[in-house]
Amino acid sequence: MDNRPWVELIKIDGSINPAVSHFIEDSIASAQVGGARALIIQLDTPGGLMTSAERIIKDLFAAPIPVIVYVAPTGASAASAGTFITEAAGIAAMAPGTNIGAAHPVTENGGDVKGELGTKVENYAAMLARNTARQRGRNEDWAEKAVRNSVMIGDREALESKVIDLVATSIPDLLKQADGRTVELAGQKVTLHLADAIVRQRSMTLGQTVFDTLADPNLVYLLMIAGVLGLYFEFAHPGVYLPGVVGAICLLVALASFQILPVTLSGLLLMLLGVVMLASEAFVTSYGVMGIGGVVALLIGSLLLIDTSKTDIAVQHSIVYGAAGSLSAIILLISYFIARERGHIATTGREGLIGEVAEVRQPIAPDAPGKVFVHGEIWRASSSDELPAGSHAQITSISGLELKVRKTG
Repeated sequence: MDNRPWVELIKIDGSINPAVSHFIEDSIASAQVGGARALIIQLDTPGGLMTSAERIIKDLFAAPIPVIVYVAPTGASAASAGTFITEAAGIAAMAPGTNIGAAHPVTENGGDVKGELGTKVENYAAMLARNTARQRGRNEDWAEKAVRNSVMIGDREALESKVIDLVATSIPDLLKQADGRTVELAGQKVTLHLADAIVRQRSMTLGQTVFDTLADPNLVYLLMIAGVLGLYFEFAHPGVYLPGVVGAICLLVALASFQILPVTLSGLLLMLLGVVMLASEAFVTSYGVMGIGGVVALLIGSLLLIDTSKTDIAVQHSIVYGAAGSLSAIILLISYFIARERGHIATTGREGLIGEVAEVRQPIAPDAPGKVFVHGEIWRASSSDELPAGSHAQITSISGLELKVRKTG
């Protein structure tokens, strides 16, 4: 067994969500139990749920071991929720060519939250950023500007402005520079001894990975579109089974992700309304009104689906336009074929017999039914006319298993 001092490394590459907060919480506990000298969180995030970020901040302040947040690799960002997490770390570090900031809360459309609610949300986020920076002895004014003015800066400016503690080119360089620094744990100053520590990387569990994947709104939206399309195809063509089964699975997985993402009820209802209106084109003569209304409702609902006042992640507009447009086109195309088939005269089955000419095989009299041959079958037939064997009669109606016929010509 290797008894050398070690640090635990975890990598967060994506949105901040409940799966990530659980992963960080578990990693802190695991590192402490295993005797790690510190936990390093390598961070690259566009932001995420503020509720998850707040939980992570609490975990970092209460951590029994030193926690280092390292914004890396080059080109990475600690945007929005990532800014709060970085500022809450015992040691905040960035790799060259990385960015931090832009923590202003936004609405579903990506704009400012208006009115009294907007003021409350902004003031709360600004105070949280300021208090977090104060607790770690960092630049409080900049932290507040990152919220109120969406300020974003690079690694060198962050170091000069005392937003972070150091800039490191790699994990070994990070450990070397952090060695000898002091951090506060449970009110006590602790000196870090990390220069000779080895690094052990820890990954998410399968369950955490699945939930982290489901927190991607683009994937969830595509799953929901696929689910709706699969179920619609099954209803339009009963008995195919595969589209219905796949659609149901996709839709259930998408609904499960709603427990993670802040989905708006108005957006979801608008999407459902749009699908219903599109499907109605097959049964209602609306001259395109239902179809156009369905497309508009589906697009608006898609754009409003994720409540971005609670998160910085949303469905990309290109995906919305592409997926919603494709779904609308497919449903309208299927509806067109259904409507066209409904307008045709039946040529098979019982309905297909009406109007057909049958050959009389057994004489028919007004008071004595006989037999006729039509579509390769022998049918019992009755008529008000005298019809001898070998003559022809036209079928006028069907009563149970008996045809009503009349003399031709």
